[in-house]
This record gives sequence, C-alpha cells and structure tokens, in this order.
Amino acid sequence: MSDVLDQGEVDALLKAVDTGEIEIDSPRPGDRGEVQVQVYDFKRPERVSKDQLRTLGALHETFARNVAAQLSSAMRRAVETELSCVEQVTYSEFILSLPNPTCLILLSAKPLEGSMVLEVNPSIAYPVVDRLLGGTGEDTLIPDRPLTEIEDRIIVKILSPLLNLLKEMWSNIKTIDFAVTDVQSNPQLLQIAPPHDPVVVVSFQLTMGEAVGLMNLCIPYATIEPIMGKFSTHNWFAAARRPNQETNLTQITRSLADADLEVVADLAVTQITVRELLDLEVGDLIKTDVSVDAEATVYVEGKRKFKGRPGRNRRNKAVLITRAIEPGKTR
Repeated sequence: MSDVLDQGEVDALLKAVDTGEIEIDSPRPGDRGEVQVQVYDFKRPERVSKDQLRTLGALHETFARNVAAQLSSAMRRAVETELSCVEQVTYSEFILSLPNPTCLILLSAKPLEGSMVLEVNPSIAYPVVDRLLGGTGEDTLIPDRPLTEIEDRIIVKILSPLLNLLKEMWSNIKTIDFAVTDVQSNPQLLQIAPPHDPVVVVSFQLTMGEAVGLMNLCIPYATIEPIMGKFSTHNWFAAARRPNQETNLTQITRSLADADLEVVADLAVTQITVRELLDLEVGDLIKTDVSVDAEATVYVEGKRKFKGRPGRNRRNKAVLITRAIEPGKTR
C-alpha cells in the first residue's frame, strides 16, 4: 500500500472527519512529535525542592517550641510561638513584604558564607521592650518610628539566647555558629542578596497576651547552597535518630546551670518551751549543745549535702565548705 494519498482519498478522509465517522485521538504523552511544555518563571527560580522545604519546616518547628519556652522564661509571662510557614521567594519579594521601619538583625553563619536576617515586626518588638522595661506589654499603640539604640540592644539581648537554640537545631545538618553582626531598621537599605535571588523565609507567629506579631528568618539560597544536599527528609531524620550522648549531656547541663537552688546553713539546733519563746527579748542568749568550733550542716533544697564553717567574706556572711556528706551517712 502506498504511503502517499491521492486527492480523492484526502477528500474522503476530511469528509469522514467532518461527519463524525472518524474521531481524532488526542496525542498521548510520549507520542512521537509531541512537544513537552513546562511553565518556568525566570524571575522566581525554584532552587529549593518541596522535600527540602519540608525538612526546613520540621527543623524549625522544633525550634519554635524551644523559643516559646525560652521567651516565656525571660519575659516572665506566657509567650506562644508557632511556625507560620516556610516558603521560597525572591529576595526583593521578601523585602517588599516587610514593614518600614522594622527590626532587622543581621546574623553571620560561620563557616557558611554570607548572612541571614532575623526580622522582628514592630507589633511584637515594642511590647517586648515595654515588658522588659517594667511595663505590662499590653499597650497596643505601636509608634511609627525606628527602634532607638537602647531598644535595639534590649531586643538583641533577649533574642541572643535563641541563637544557641538555632545552633542546636541545625546541628543535625551542620555545626553553625550564629552571631549578631548588625541591627538595622530600613529594609530597603539591607542588601544581603541580589533582588531576584531565591531565599527561604521561615515565619513564626509570636503571641504575648494581646500583642501578636511575626518573626521572620530569611535564609539566602547562596548561603546554604553548599549544604543543600543534607536537607533531604531521609538524611535529616537519620541524623536526628543518631544518638549523641555528649551533646545530650551538654544540653542538659546548660539547661540546669541557671536553675535557682535554696542553700541553708544550719548553725545549731536546740529546744525551748513556748513560755521561754514568749519571754525572749533583745539581748537574750539561747544556749545550745553545739561547740563554737563545730561544723555547720549545709542543706541544698532541704537535703543535707555539705559540712562547713561559718564566717565572713568581706562584708557578707559566708560558709566555708569543708567536706561533702556522703549519701546515707548522718554526720
């Protein structure tokens, strides 16, 4: 059969198509001659995969819970922190989404090159400053001005401990030392990446009483590009499951180091009657069976821990620890 149709055959074929006797099949994927088209926006290059975004989300969701505990302790009131979203945008889109003025904290991330930005909205920054300066933090009036130098220092001081939490969360990916390098207020003057370069923005919603605001962590793609291969879900969960006793011990020690403990030195114990107690006056002496040179018992949170000798250190009363009391011994 000839591969070339004559004019009569072509006319018959066109007539059959017009009358519906022959249906035209839509081309199937993979058919020869089909053109595959995929939409791509050159202004918004997608360099971070969805899997990597999910890993970043899981990473900072744990960070958000730790931030809530840290800020609640520092502010001495309940602070709720919730991971709002993790998205990939261009740097110019991130800058345009910020209020002006705002609080922009530049972070170095050694050994990675470049900088990250931690942005705190004025709607939550000013209530935090008000609370730390003795106010209630409930004032909803947000001044339309940049933070003063003193207010900047207060915000940096309260947020600096969060960098240790951030380092701990990122330790499953890579050991990174975060540090504050600068504080600015105008987003338009902040240039840490070209306008059309992609950045990952991790947004947290902070709630302190009536005050609600966002805290955004901007991570330029160029900064984390050398370690992007480690942001797969499989690699991150495998690292998270890997036991590290030394790291756990360090974290527990750091958490307990600032705990307040009550220490009491018991110099002497004796018994008197209620009548003797009622008759006591200024200058009266209470006799005990304890020698002046005897050691005092030092209690920590109500438990006998040490023996010591009372004395003075400069103008303060003090107890010199002489020995520890072994568990189970009465003396």
